[in-house]
Amino acid sequence: MDLSLSSLTFSYSLSKTLPPFSFSPFSRLLFLHPSPHSTTFLSFSRQNGRAITASQASNQSKNDDFVLEDVPHLTNFLPNLPSFPNPLQKSQAYSIVKKTFVSPEDVVTQNIVIQKDSPRGVHFRRAGPREKVYFKPEEVRACIVTCGGLCPGINTVIREIVCGLNYMYGVEDILGIEGGYRGFYSKNTMKLTPKVVNDIHKRGGTFLRTSRGGHDTHKIVDNIEDRGINQVYIIGGDGTQKGAELIYEEIAKRGLHVAVAGIPKTIDNDIAVIDKSFGFDTAVEEAQRAINAAHVEVESVENGVGIVKLMGRYSGFIAMYATLASRDVDCCLIPESPFYLEGEGGLFEFIEQRLKENGHLVIVVAEGAGQEYVAADVHAADKKDASGNKLLLDNGIWLSDKIKEHFTKVQKMVINMKYIDPTYMIRAIPSNASDNIYCTLLAHSAVHGAMAGYTGFTVGPVNSRHAYIPIARVTEKTNTVKLTDRMWGRLLASTNQPSFISSDKEIILDLNDINITST
Repeated sequence: MDLSLSSLTFSYSLSKTLPPFSFSPFSRLLFLHPSPHSTTFLSFSRQNGRAITASQASNQSKNDDFVLEDVPHLTNFLPNLPSFPNPLQKSQAYSIVKKTFVSPEDVVTQNIVIQKDSPRGVHFRRAGPREKVYFKPEEVRACIVTCGGLCPGINTVIREIVCGLNYMYGVEDILGIEGGYRGFYSKNTMKLTPKVVNDIHKRGGTFLRTSRGGHDTHKIVDNIEDRGINQVYIIGGDGTQKGAELIYEEIAKRGLHVAVAGIPKTIDNDIAVIDKSFGFDTAVEEAQRAINAAHVEVESVENGVGIVKLMGRYSGFIAMYATLASRDVDCCLIPESPFYLEGEGGLFEFIEQRLKENGHLVIVVAEGAGQEYVAADVHAADKKDASGNKLLLDNGIWLSDKIKEHFTKVQKMVINMKYIDPTYMIRAIPSNASDNIYCTLLAHSAVHGAMAGYTGFTVGPVNSRHAYIPIARVTEKTNTVKLTDRMWGRLLASTNQPSFISSDKEIILDLNDINITST
């Protein structure tokens, strides 16, 4: 068995106490050492990349099934690493907290809606301060890097990592890596202190600047080693987090006393496992301004058609939530839900119907929706950016042109088209109050985890409880809108738009999105 497979997890049946375990530094595989106080079933079976227990295989009671997808710890490859009392024990701020430290046995469950005979399922380690730390504050040299596209809240995360390290743990040596991953080996660094970052949360963008691509694992780790850095905080999307995992693995191979913590960033909310990504609430709120402007414009003219293009490369969460929040949107088009223009039940027929009923309509379209139609029309070749993401064509302009062409030439109807693309306006604004609080929790969770010796992890809320998650779990697939969920049903009920499914059209649903219950 190849123990380095990151897709392997270990299931175990738990009785009274948690058995001791060790962890492979290059996987999420738990090795359990049986104790006289526990019943441990050691049996592996490949099922969708998951391991199952012998109790499951023999159809024993599933109520005792328990899966812990653990994160690596520095002691996995540095077994003699000493620990120290957590400085928070003497913190005036935490002195009033009833339970300052998180118990080693605290876990967060991934699924909270279960049935009577359901297995207990997957769990993650709960985030928060531990009683013991594996770094002396005066010996810590931390660094922070931001990669990929802009998103509201990046500066808040930077600020709170710096302030959290300094105020909670007394760390004073903190570096900012400028310009993304390539900044490790080609750019200068800046010294970060609470005073330097004091008001950066009020600004959009990233204080440290960013870039796409530039990841060279060996160069980056060489630089980390040469500079004496022992805590690395990496803020970025799924591509950035994959890079963070490679950095962690190289550090583990070299046996360096360096903790690597990831803070997932994507304005599209397409990071798997976690409840939502930071900046998403701000993006939905700001999108309302564009939708409201489009609605005012089309209401003021005859046969007004407003199109608002919002972010959403593969996931239509911003478009869906902005539509639900606005109530002024007549139709929402997202990448997950195919649509067609002509014929019965098509978009053109729906537009004509709404114009006859109301005299105007507003369409919200996510940037990834209908890309196959746009590509076919313009005969565009697939191109990718520096991060390896497919460059999208402008479906907003394409859709506007198609609607104008159809109604002026085919229907002989005069329409007033209004097109708004607020993409860069949304990306560039500072985070709102909700996201500021969320970013603070993410930053503090990352700091607590790194100081406690965890590494190769990312942080985020799972069912509203912050947890430490293996990086591979948040990068193995993209979080998308599930067309079989109630939220999409609520949107269809709100807009009364067609489902765009007809007898000669095929819609392919991911079977993982469909809950099948046997009776």
